[in-house]
Amino acid sequence: MSQVAIGGIKMRKIAVLTSGGDAPGMNAAIRAVVRSAIDKGIEVMGVQRGYAGLINGELAPMNRNSVSDIVHRGGTILKTARCPEFKTEEGRQKAANVLRVFGVDGLVVIGGDGSFTGARLLSKLGVSTVGIPGTIDNDLSYTEYTIGFDTSLNTVLDAINKLRDTSSSHERVSIVEVMGRHCGDLALYAGIAGGAEDVIVPEIEFDKDELCKTILEGKLKGKTHSLILLAEGVGGASKLAKYVEEMTGIETRATILGHIQRGGSPSGFDRILASKMGVKAVDVLMEGKSARVIGIESGKIMDQDIDEALSIPRRFDEELYEISKVLAH
Repeated sequence: MSQVAIGGIKMRKIAVLTSGGDAPGMNAAIRAVVRSAIDKGIEVMGVQRGYAGLINGELAPMNRNSVSDIVHRGGTILKTARCPEFKTEEGRQKAANVLRVFGVDGLVVIGGDGSFTGARLLSKLGVSTVGIPGTIDNDLSYTEYTIGFDTSLNTVLDAINKLRDTSSSHERVSIVEVMGRHCGDLALYAGIAGGAEDVIVPEIEFDKDELCKTILEGKLKGKTHSLILLAEGVGGASKLAKYVEEMTGIETRATILGHIQRGGSPSGFDRILASKMGVKAVDVLMEGKSARVIGIESGKIMDQDIDEALSIPRRFDEELYEISKVLAH
């Protein structure tokens, strides 16, 4: 069954790929894209290993069974890989040619801002593209939430709950470094939900001596331990821990959670968000649109021009940051 032409484009076959860092919920998004497209009479191909696989022609047909029993799984069944070649004009043209050879009319890209940039460049070569935000950092300003952020937040909370137990037992300061190179959302949300004494993020300058003062004041109030959340964009957890211990005389330990934050079964929120976004992505392609990204705004799934979305300045929730300060003391 062929798809009816809408907006001058007949969607008969689409492809889906995951790119950049993996995020819990990507599989739920893949599942939604595949099953909603098939429901509308559109063939679907899965691209292995992101843009690298696209350039190498690693495409295979997908059906309903291809995405059975994956909604609860972390990571991505389509895999992801770095692709320096795609950054070149020649590499992107090769990718566009591969899609044409396979008869693909539209491409769904699940990933972060780098992945979206790739989708935007492909659209300039005549490929109909739409992006779904999959990144644990929650660093895409056009959308309130990205797929994977909620799951990662809960992974961090589970870790700091355990660290709190041992820190309390030894009356230590625990500095926990979480992901977020340019965006401090993960540290901020985890700090509030985990009852941290302080949150250190790239968006706000911090004074390490003021931090030491906060820790000492807490000790005078009877606190047996202190928990500090630090975003990796600030970095230097071990160095900071050493400084705090020297200045306060309180035993201080640094814990870098690393890639544990990327794994695990996606939360219910991420599964539902990914499912809604996957269906919306297929609808957008059917409408004849290209170079669009899917997001959520005021609880509603929407689509936006990719250039506009990527040009929106990063917005840090300073009000929430101030709340974290009030609740910590």
